[in-house]
Amino acid sequence: MNKAELRKYIRRLKVQNQATAAADSERIMRVLASDDYFVRAKTVLLYHSLPDEVSTHDFIEYWCQKKQVLLPVVVGDNLELRHYQGADELMVGAYGIAEPTGSLFTDYDQIEFVAVPGMAFDLHGNRLGRGKGYYDRLLPNLTNAYKVGICFPYQIVDEVPTEATDIPMDKVIKIE
Repeated sequence: MNKAELRKYIRRLKVQNQATAAADSERIMRVLASDDYFVRAKTVLLYHSLPDEVSTHDFIEYWCQKKQVLLPVVVGDNLELRHYQGADELMVGAYGIAEPTGSLFTDYDQIEFVAVPGMAFDLHGNRLGRGKGYYDRLLPNLTNAYKVGICFPYQIVDEVPTEATDIPMDKVIKIE
């Protein structure tokens, strides 16, 4: 399957699996919270989920009291990182994503852990995004961060088509 076909296939599965999304999200985020790399990290980059992604909203709200939480903001063709201070500081930005208005964060070497969304992942850590390349441009800057793919079980496939510029995840959260 090429990238376009795989995205179309995953979109169909997302519609078919809406009924279990909330329960699966809770289980996935519990696994993430117990990950050794996450537990040790002081500065983490998370993402504010879209309705069809693993829900991160409650997770972010809880952990922003215990860690320095960063969230991405779409600026042109790139992701800019901002401090997350609370839900009252979110504004709807590009693609309908709630984005933080906190201070700009540019010390990428300080980021120890990053949770990355995707349309699909394989067990080798390869990731298929939505097709705009935002994370493909950001991830090469996060050389010290442990990168974890976050997705629903049906989004883990045998093989994700890759290119030389793709950055694999160190781990993909997998629940049964």
